[in-house]
Amino acid sequence: MEQTFEATIEKRDKWYIGWVDAVPGAFSQGRTINEVQENLKEAVQLILETQRELRGSGVAGKILKRKIQVQL
Repeated sequence: MEQTFEATIEKRDKWYIGWVDAVPGAFSQGRTINEVQENLKEAVQLILETQRELRGSGVAGKILKRKIQVQL
């Protein structure tokens, strides 16, 4: 299965940094735009694969979701 995600890529000095807002924790860097894109693909794949494995391990049944308020 293939899914499309939007990546944000920013040039900083000699590096490109990138992230995928839809996948928390998906950050990467590279010397070229192509390199950072490939690194982001790998990061997203690893994060989603780990999430699938955790859901399948029965851990998900022990997780509660709660809303919390944070003062800024």
